[in-house]
Amino acid sequence: MKLMRLSIVVILAAVSPLYFSMFGAHERMVGNSRDSMIVSTDWLSKHLNDNSLVLLQVGDKSEYDAAHIAGAQFIQTSDISTPRGTGLILELPPVDQLKSTFEKLGVTDESRIVIYFSKDWVTPTSRVYFTLDYLGLGDRASVLDGGLPAWRAEGKPVTTEVKQAKPGHFTPHPNAKLVVDSAWVSSNLSKPGVAILDARAAKFYTGEDAGQMPRAGHIPHAKSIPFSTLVEDSNNKFKSADSLRALFTGAGVKQNDSVATYCHIGQQASLLYFVARYLGYDAHLYDGSFQDWSNRSDLPVEKSNESKTATKP
Repeated sequence: MKLMRLSIVVILAAVSPLYFSMFGAHERMVGNSRDSMIVSTDWLSKHLNDNSLVLLQVGDKSEYDAAHIAGAQFIQTSDISTPRGTGLILELPPVDQLKSTFEKLGVTDESRIVIYFSKDWVTPTSRVYFTLDYLGLGDRASVLDGGLPAWRAEGKPVTTEVKQAKPGHFTPHPNAKLVVDSAWVSSNLSKPGVAILDARAAKFYTGEDAGQMPRAGHIPHAKSIPFSTLVEDSNNKFKSADSLRALFTGAGVKQNDSVATYCHIGQQASLLYFVARYLGYDAHLYDGSFQDWSNRSDLPVEKSNESKTATKP
């Protein structure tokens, strides 16, 4: 299937030279990374007027009102999650609700979606990507590297004008296999070819800090790759593919492994999910994350003196 998909891309590229420039080379693999998942400010600048472009800014509404890229629509995680107080925090809501949310923002089956953050809202941005991926739109979605700060640092224009989105229509193709639960994680803890990855800061992984959870520590056999190690400290741009792959390799993840990421509530884990998918891994996300696991007294929790992770490159 993967070879067939790549063949189709090659054929389309041969038929139309505009294919790669307009759609960011969907599924184009470079060193086993899907480089179309991350777009640069220069790429976005060249495609701002594309009819297919849907631009989404993630962050605080006041930040959006103060400055956003022309044509961008505002989205926040509460738009794409179950209401607080109705169970676990930040769970995926019904597909019909997600469909309605994204259609109001102008998403269609032909859209090229670019998501970016204002200030440092990196993990909410990756959560939006994960949600689109779940709906079957991941191959049409990308994250702007460095977000709005990178755009503004280069002197590119912003606006306060809010452009009303033309409502779209798309057909969701939800991929339930991307989302795993505690039963799946429990049955795969020691399974060869499966890596359970903890995206939280090391102090939560080791159990030094419970992080408002009923039990401190981590899921047994899980390896630690803190979400903060995936981007540069200075500008929140993604590290190079080689540096990112070194983090996974250092944590014992093999190239053909399936990975399942988790964190506190499924937000930080979405960034680790994004990078895993970017690097070509078969990626999944434990949506309930440690909030679900630690509340289950029947499930084991492990503490450790030091984090089982690679040295930060």
